[in-house]
Amino acid sequence: MPKYRRARINDEVARVLADALRNVKDHRIRDQIITITSCDVSGDLRFAKVYFSVYGADHETIKEIKKGLYSAQGFLRHALAEEINLRITPELTFEYDNAMERGAHISELLKKASIPEELESDLDDAEDEESDDDEEQ
Repeated sequence: MPKYRRARINDEVARVLADALRNVKDHRIRDQIITITSCDVSGDLRFAKVYFSVYGADHETIKEIKKGLYSAQGFLRHALAEEINLRITPELTFEYDNAMERGAHISELLKKASIPEELESDLDDAEDEESDDDEEQ
């Protein structure tokens, strides 16, 4: 199967599952802000690995959400089968995606990194020159 087709299927599966999550009645899912970050469907379309993230959740909450997602797997597959016309509706597996946490951690590290004084003074001089140029125009 061409890569572009598989990429379109991945995007569509992620979109449909994100919409279907709003209708899940399980309190473990309903009470949280869950984002489907991506989806990876196998080449034969039998399996789909769904990556999700949760805003402001600790390790225990993530485990409970994952249990809730597996509990709602039948409902989600049914919604997927109704929305997308595939020969086989893929079996869903769920994986927590901690990319947002990693990004926030890297951002903190960059903020904490100290800039040498000579570079800092060069940056200040460059900013002053840019503001002078803007005033002249």
